[in-house]
Amino acid sequence: MKELILALGLFLFIEGLLYAIFPSKMKNMLNKLNQISEDKLRYGGLIFSVIGFLIIWYFKSDV
Repeated sequence: MKELILALGLFLFIEGLLYAIFPSKMKNMLNKLNQISEDKLRYGGLIFSVIGFLIIWYFKSDV
């Protein structure tokens, strides 16, 4: 549970930092999301979640 809270904190830190440093670019990126189909967003989200899972699994497996 501790790792999950740390991961959430790291996510919020990085996300907030991006909005603080590049506010106009982040707005442009969010506007471009409307142009992408839901299927492509779903597929991209699935790919990123699998990559994230594999990274976590690799480092937690004590290799």
